[in-house]
Amino acid sequence: MQRVEYWIGNVVIKYRWLFIFALLSFAIISASGMQFLTFSNDSRMFFSKENPQLQALEALENTYTKVENVLYIIAPKSGNIFEAKTLAAIEFITEQAWTIPFSSRVDSLSNYQHTKAFEDDLVVADLISGAEALNDEAIAEIKQIAITQPMLLNSLIDQKGSVTAVNINIIKPDDGSYKIEEVSKAALALDQLMKDKYPFLDIYLTGGVMIDTAFGEAPVRDMRTLIPVMFALLLFLIIVSIRSIMATVATLLVIILSTITAIGLAGWMGIVLTPASANAPIIILTLAVADSIHILATVFYQMRNGTTRYDAIKGSIKVNLKPVLITSVSTAIGFMAMNFSDVPPFKDLGNIVAMGVMAAFFYSIFFLPSFMAVLPLRVKHNTGKQIRVFTLLADLVIKRRTPIFWSMLVLIIATSAGISKIYLNDEFIKYFDHSYPFRIASDFSAEHLAGLEIIDWDLDSGERGGINDPKYLKTVEAFAEWFRAQPEVKHVYTITDIMKRLNKSMHGDDPLWYKLPEQRDLAAQYLLLFEMSLPFGLDLNDRINLDKSASRMTVSTPNIGTAEILDLERRGREWLQLHAPEMTTYGSGLSIIFSYISKRNIESMLKGSIIALVLISFIMILALRDFKLGILSLIPNLTPAFMAFGIWGIFVGQVGLAVSVMIAMTLGIVVDDTVHFLSKYQRARKEHNMSPEDAVRYVFKTVGSAIWITTLALVGGFGVLSFSSFQINAHMGAMTTITIIFAIILDFFFLPTLLLKLDTKK
Repeated sequence: MQRVEYWIGNVVIKYRWLFIFALLSFAIISASGMQFLTFSNDSRMFFSKENPQLQALEALENTYTKVENVLYIIAPKSGNIFEAKTLAAIEFITEQAWTIPFSSRVDSLSNYQHTKAFEDDLVVADLISGAEALNDEAIAEIKQIAITQPMLLNSLIDQKGSVTAVNINIIKPDDGSYKIEEVSKAALALDQLMKDKYPFLDIYLTGGVMIDTAFGEAPVRDMRTLIPVMFALLLFLIIVSIRSIMATVATLLVIILSTITAIGLAGWMGIVLTPASANAPIIILTLAVADSIHILATVFYQMRNGTTRYDAIKGSIKVNLKPVLITSVSTAIGFMAMNFSDVPPFKDLGNIVAMGVMAAFFYSIFFLPSFMAVLPLRVKHNTGKQIRVFTLLADLVIKRRTPIFWSMLVLIIATSAGISKIYLNDEFIKYFDHSYPFRIASDFSAEHLAGLEIIDWDLDSGERGGINDPKYLKTVEAFAEWFRAQPEVKHVYTITDIMKRLNKSMHGDDPLWYKLPEQRDLAAQYLLLFEMSLPFGLDLNDRINLDKSASRMTVSTPNIGTAEILDLERRGREWLQLHAPEMTTYGSGLSIIFSYISKRNIESMLKGSIIALVLISFIMILALRDFKLGILSLIPNLTPAFMAFGIWGIFVGQVGLAVSVMIAMTLGIVVDDTVHFLSKYQRARKEHNMSPEDAVRYVFKTVGSAIWITTLALVGGFGVLSFSSFQINAHMGAMTTITIIFAIILDFFFLPTLLLKLDTKK
């Protein structure tokens, strides 16, 4: 290996201009792929096509209707929606909602299809018409109807009559003509129009379309705010630590080239950016600093000791090639292990960062030394203070090795114990903080109405026209009543409520007949008569399949977490197995898929983490050519992740989608400092024949400053990411930051004391 290191050092110096030109050309060609980058803000991007829960949802949507929605929540400042001016506003927005592109259905208090008897006929009409001319008596009648209808209560109106909703279903054609930006823009325009026209109303805008819009907005926000902050922070750290303008310029070039190379290659590969993968530049910016810092730290260290610039560059390549290669490959393996994830955006994030890390390796080993060889390089001598600080730290660790070792062991055990407090839970609405208007609207909806978390049940009768069978209807009704009795449930929408209302209307609106028809042919006649009376856009295609063999029941809950959603779905399935085994099915919907994805992702990433661990361990043993050191390296590499999870369990507890990839991701990152520490320690022991104590001093003196600087850069980079308004990125940044902090603590205090205890070989 040393021959290779010497040869590379000589070649880099000799052909420096060629390397500079070639690598810049490669970066430009790679970066040109950015023109092919596309972005997806579909919330379903988190699920692979093989995901069984997604397949079940798509099957349900193909049976009924495949829609997204826009939801307006209207809250009069007076606290009463049953006023002429408010009802007129509801009527106005209901009419205007049809102008939103791709709208296929509008449901509101205004166009609720109220049924009543007129002699022997069934009259179906809008609940509200000509609201401005309504008198108090008519409004009182409307209120009485609205607050007693199960289909409206807690869905389109709250129990107090103070909040109402207007829901617009948006159908997504398969011809590719659907543009979410167009729908979102129109929805926001109508929102503003209502606020200007009716200042006495508080209006909130949410729904699936607005959620997807927020998914598109999240990475734009991060790129606009976090990347400049991250870049400024890195620039500050590099200038302060290196104290060389030329070296700072060279390092920034390596960072920029690594980032644009990875993003450009992603474009060439056809990778679609998402809110999760769009933060790859921040991670690459952070990781790319480490290699350059280690190369430059060694160059300056040798030049201060009288070595010429060219020889110092060659010496730096000799000393750092192996550890930089090991750390780059290990980090790339850690991120590539994210391909085991069941979440496509995490796979893309892992692949993009892996490409960036390997690009940073080549730019650091070939471009950076070549560039430094042609720049006027001066050495500042005041950095000797840093060396003295780390020499004193080494002496402290050596002198107090026993108490430090046991203190570190207690810290490891105490923090890792917090893992027992971790529980799996996720709330996809809370992926966004309250800086997003839709999040405020969603929370308001969950507080006053049904919320956005739903479970859909496809209840099959087993025969054509079977939904009219009184036995089937009674089972569905019992199932709905069971759900209504559950504390988590706010609203249940089922065909049986329509059947009971029709039966009542066809018997002269007698309340005693508000029950299910007892004859199949009668139920079929009622339903046919009702469907024939419905206006365009308000049919029952979203409730009943074409041959009327099955119906769809929708259970709505407030914005609860995945654990509660899965538990509710399980209990519902158990009810069916016990009372209607022939109708047993799984609940479906986006809430269910998001609830399952964290669990599935943790299981898949556990396999990926184990494989990454085996590969990294093999690389460490092979590169160090020392089985004991290679196995020993696993302790400071694995332990920080367990400690971070423990701290998370103690102070947060809830683990969601973002945290499920942490072990694999951080495993490759924390290897960096450990590899440099062990490689320098091994060099001191074997090449310089130093004692374990002197070897520890040598490590702190030669690489302590570089480890400290790279750690600051990593903590700064991922710390900045933790301020993202998108929870997945924020949690990823926070957990990685905690892990890296524990990693440097262990590398500076636990690893050297462990080496001093175990390395007794003369």
